[in-house]
Amino acid sequence: MVKNMTNKPDIMSMTLPELCEFVKSLGEPSFRAKQLFSWMHAGAPIDRMTNLSKKFRERLTLEADYRLPTIEEKYVSKLDGTVKYLFSLSDGECVESVLMKYEHGNTICVSSQAGCRMGCKFCASTLAGKVRDLTPSEILGQVVLAAADSGERVHGIVMMGIGEPLDNYDNVIRFLRLVGDENGLNIGMRHISLSTCGIVPGIKRLADEGIPVTLSVSLHAYDNETRRSIMPIANKYSIDELLAACKYYFDKTGRRVSFEYTLISGKNDSMADAAGLASLLKRGMGVPCHVNLIMLNEVDETGMKTVNKKNAAAFANELCRLGQNATVRRRLGSDIDASCGQLRLNRNRNAENA
Repeated sequence: MVKNMTNKPDIMSMTLPELCEFVKSLGEPSFRAKQLFSWMHAGAPIDRMTNLSKKFRERLTLEADYRLPTIEEKYVSKLDGTVKYLFSLSDGECVESVLMKYEHGNTICVSSQAGCRMGCKFCASTLAGKVRDLTPSEILGQVVLAAADSGERVHGIVMMGIGEPLDNYDNVIRFLRLVGDENGLNIGMRHISLSTCGIVPGIKRLADEGIPVTLSVSLHAYDNETRRSIMPIANKYSIDELLAACKYYFDKTGRRVSFEYTLISGKNDSMADAAGLASLLKRGMGVPCHVNLIMLNEVDETGMKTVNKKNAAAFANELCRLGQNATVRRRLGSDIDASCGQLRLNRNRNAENA
């Protein structure tokens, strides 16, 4: 049973069968669990769960832990309606989420950890290291609160916010099962993308879960030497080992793997890099895959610089000419700096200077 820092049962982290057992332990009929599950996944406070008895609600308040994140900061893009949230958790830690609006529906980018220990050289989220993992309810709460705040349904999820999802494996898997439950948010697994820096055992383990999410792998270089210089995880797992795990994921799930490639000026953005990447994926995957090119979100502390739109387009065109499917990720919320990590970093800076 998942518990929060209060040492009370964390009821929002419970699956419906687990919640049934908990409800029965409080002397309530099991059907109350489905009502409670539905209320929590709609973001309702306990005192507004009107089809539950007052006595039951009082017991829940005393004997269970149920807390959504709170909105610490919120920014809305005037360009495209993207909403960036800084959420405060029960212990004062903060994480970020971004609600993006597309023609086909709303997608939220969520965080899985407070901070990150992966140490990627270009990333704002990892500068202060990892503080702790998020519980399933804290990940789920980001989706629930964004939906409640916007008044709109969330159709898709990308796990590309603060943290490495496969470094918080068990809690992330539980979150995925919760968010896909038809009695709650009912978001299909095929509408969820999970991004990893390349934890090979985690990728293989995920492939065996029977959860057909889209796997997005942060690659960022076609050769081990360059990749090691910007991604410490590459010191543990070679590119060949990583691609073998990705091929295993494709074979087990039938889901095309997406490779994220952040373009860093003077580091990995030449036409030779494009040719090397196309050759690598043809040799190492041998199955359809996609390259998602990302223009670096510059962070003062890293000293790394992004490329311009013309160079990014040229890199994508060269990959396509060489037979590798690729697109440049559209930058949403550019007027509010919608990439994850910046708000939390600024908050920590302000706290240190206070």
